[in-house]
Amino acid sequence: MNLVQQGARLLLPACCLAVLSTTANDSIPNTRKKNLDYVDPTIGNVGALLEPTRPTVQLPNQVIRFTPDRKDRLDDQISCFPLTVVSHRLGEVFAVKPALGELTASNWTARLAYDHDLEVNRPYYYSTYLLDKDITVEFAPGKKAGYYRFTFPQGVAKSLLFSVYNDGASSYQFGPGNVLTGMETWNDDVKIYCYGVFSEAGKTNVDGHNASITFPDAVKTVEFKYAISFVSAAQAKKNFEAEVPKNTFAAARANGEKAWANVMDQIQVEGGTEAQRRAFFTALYRTNERMVNIMEDGQYYSGYDKQVHTDTRPFYVDDWSWDTYLAAHPLRMILKPSQEEDMLQSYVRMYQQSGWMPTFPVLFGDHACMNGFHSSIVLLDAYRKGLHNFDINTAYEGMRKNSTDATLLPWRNGPKTVLDDFYHEHGYFPALAPGEKETVAAVDPFEKRQAVAVTLGASYDDWAVSQLAGDLGKKDDQQKFAKASQNYKNLWEADKQFFMPKDEKGKFLDIDPTFDGGMGGRDYYDENNGWTYMWQVQHDIPGLIDLMGGKDKFEARLDRLFREGLGRAKYAFNAKFPDATGLTGQHSMGNEPSFHIPYLYNYTAPWKTQQRVRFLLDTWFKDNIFGIPGDEDGGGMSAFVVFSSMGFYPITPGIPAYTVGSPVFSKVSIALENGKHFTVLAHGASVVNKYIQRATLNGKPLNKPFFTHADLVSGGTLELFMGPKPNKQWGVN
Repeated sequence: MNLVQQGARLLLPACCLAVLSTTANDSIPNTRKKNLDYVDPTIGNVGALLEPTRPTVQLPNQVIRFTPDRKDRLDDQISCFPLTVVSHRLGEVFAVKPALGELTASNWTARLAYDHDLEVNRPYYYSTYLLDKDITVEFAPGKKAGYYRFTFPQGVAKSLLFSVYNDGASSYQFGPGNVLTGMETWNDDVKIYCYGVFSEAGKTNVDGHNASITFPDAVKTVEFKYAISFVSAAQAKKNFEAEVPKNTFAAARANGEKAWANVMDQIQVEGGTEAQRRAFFTALYRTNERMVNIMEDGQYYSGYDKQVHTDTRPFYVDDWSWDTYLAAHPLRMILKPSQEEDMLQSYVRMYQQSGWMPTFPVLFGDHACMNGFHSSIVLLDAYRKGLHNFDINTAYEGMRKNSTDATLLPWRNGPKTVLDDFYHEHGYFPALAPGEKETVAAVDPFEKRQAVAVTLGASYDDWAVSQLAGDLGKKDDQQKFAKASQNYKNLWEADKQFFMPKDEKGKFLDIDPTFDGGMGGRDYYDENNGWTYMWQVQHDIPGLIDLMGGKDKFEARLDRLFREGLGRAKYAFNAKFPDATGLTGQHSMGNEPSFHIPYLYNYTAPWKTQQRVRFLLDTWFKDNIFGIPGDEDGGGMSAFVVFSSMGFYPITPGIPAYTVGSPVFSKVSIALENGKHFTVLAHGASVVNKYIQRATLNGKPLNKPFFTHADLVSGGTLELFMGPKPNKQWGVN
C-alpha cells in the first residue's frame, strides 16, 4: 500500500544501514550461524518504484525506533539521527547530529557523508563512520529509551546539535547534571517529551527550536541516554529512571540481541539456501516491527479522545489493517496469540474512546487511509482461532456500527454520506462515467470513489460481521449481513469477465478495466487494475468460481492473469499504476491485494500453486537491497514471505484454516505459545524439488491442500514428499 496522496508533504527521508556483507555471511559455516545472524535489515532498501524498506533498529514491538535520516540505500549522506520514529512512514521527533569545530548556521543543514561498507546494522545495534568528520555514531534501543554513543577525534571542539522535525510548538532546556529535556509537537497536536543525560559536561545553548552542547577538546567519547514519553515531561523522566540506570550501552545492546534472538528462534528451519534463510528471517524480523506498545507505567496517551488513560493491559498503536489483515495478523495469531489479544483489545479501547472501530490506528488516532474496514476481518479471524481474551461483544458492536453508519469513501473517516446510503439500498457503490464531474464534496479529489474496490471490500467486511454475528448468536444480524456479503456479484459483468463499475442507474460503464480510471485506477479500482480486483472475493471463492463458469474457466483465467501482457510499454503502465510492482503478466506481487491469488489454484490444480509461489518467492524476494517488490508496510508484505517459505498460507482470514504451498525448507518447526510445536517436514525439498507428490497430516494421508488452525495449534506434523515434477492428481477435489 502506498500513501501516494500524502507523498508530497509526508515523504520522509529513509536510510540505508548495512550488516555484514553477503560474502562474509556466505563464508561462515552453516553450523556456526544462529537464526538472528541471517537477518539483514538492508534487504529492500531501494524501492521498486515507491518506498524502500527502512532498516529499523528497535526492540520487538516497542516504541523506540531508530533509522538514520536519508533517502534510501543509494544515498551516501545522512541528514541527522532521530530519537525515535513515531509512526511507520509518518514521521520522527527530536533530531540529533554531531559536529566539529566552531558552530555556524551551516552545521545545522550540513549532510554527513558515510561509507556503506563501514556501517553495521542489526535489529538491536547500529554503527556508522562519518567520513568527513572522523566520527563514529552508535545506537542501541530500549523499550522507551535509547542509547547513543559518539566517538570523536581528539584535539578539536565537538558538539551535538539538536533540532526538531515538525512544525508547531517545541522546546529544549538544559539542566543540572548534564540533563537535556525537550518537547516536540507531532502531527499538529500530539506533544512528545524527552529526558536525556550526557556522559560529559559541556557548554550549552538553546536558540529557538535548536539546541547544542559543545564538549572540551580532550573529550573523545560522549554517550547520550534518553527516554521518550507520550504522556508528560514528568513521565519521560520516570521512563528514564525506570530503564536507563539499569543498562550500560553494552547491556542495552546485549538485551536487544537477546530479545531478537528469542523472536528468531521461535521458528527453526533446516535446508534451504543461504539466500532463502536471509530472506526468511529478515521477513520475520519485519513482522515484529509493529504494532508498538505505548503503555507507560500503567498509563498511555490516546489520540482517539486526546486523553491519558490508565489500564492494566498494554496499549498498542501503529497498524494499517488494509495491509496487515492478510498475513501479518494471522501470523501473529500463531506465534504470539496473547500479544495479538492485547492488540485487539487496544482496537476495542479505540472504539470506546472515538466511537468508531479503527482501520489504520496510529498514535494520533485513526489514520484515514485506503478503503474498507478490514479490522473487522482481523477480529473475526482471531475469535475463530480461539483468541478470546478481548472484549468480543464490544468489538462486534464497533464492527456493526462501521458497516451500517460509517462512510465507505476511501481516505475518509466519519458518518455515512449519500453514496453510502446508495450502497446500502442498491448493493454497490456508484461510479462516475469517464469525464463526469464529481458531485459529492466528501469524495477525496485524488483518491476518488474507487467504486469497484469499495464494493468488493465492503462485501468481505460484511461477511465478517455476518459470520461473527452467527458465532455470537445474533441470527437477525447474521442474515442481514450475509445478504450484504454477496454484493460483489452486483458488479460482475459476465461478458467481459471482470468486476466492472456501474453508474447510479445500474448501467455498466464501458471502460477498459486494465488501464482506465485515472492514476492507480482510483475512479473504479485502487492502486491496481481490474485484473487484480477480479480475485477480491476471498470470503466466497466457490461463488467466484461459479461466476467465472466453473473450475476449468477459473483456472484458465488464473493462467491468463500471469501471462497477460500490459498492452503498452512498461513505463507507460508504471506511470499510471506505480503501485502495481513486481509484475508477472498482470499479477502484481508488490501490492497486497495480490498475495492470495497464487494460492487460488489450490481450488483447481494445486501443483500450479506450488509452481507459482516458488517462482514468485525466487523472483521478487531476493536477499539484496532490491529484495522487496513493493511497499513493505511494516510487516504486511514480509508476512507473505514468512508463510510462503514455511509452505502454507491463510487464504481467507476469518476461516480458521490454511492452504498448502511449497516450502523452501526441508523442515520447519514452530514453537507455539501453548508449549507445543507445529512441524512441516518437506522431504527432499530443494530449489528443484518444489512439487508435492503426496502428503500426510499427523501420519494420516492428506489428500487436499488444506488443514485447520486447530491442527496447527494442537502441535501437528504436516509431512510433504517433494519431487521435481508435479503430481497433478494430488490435492485435486
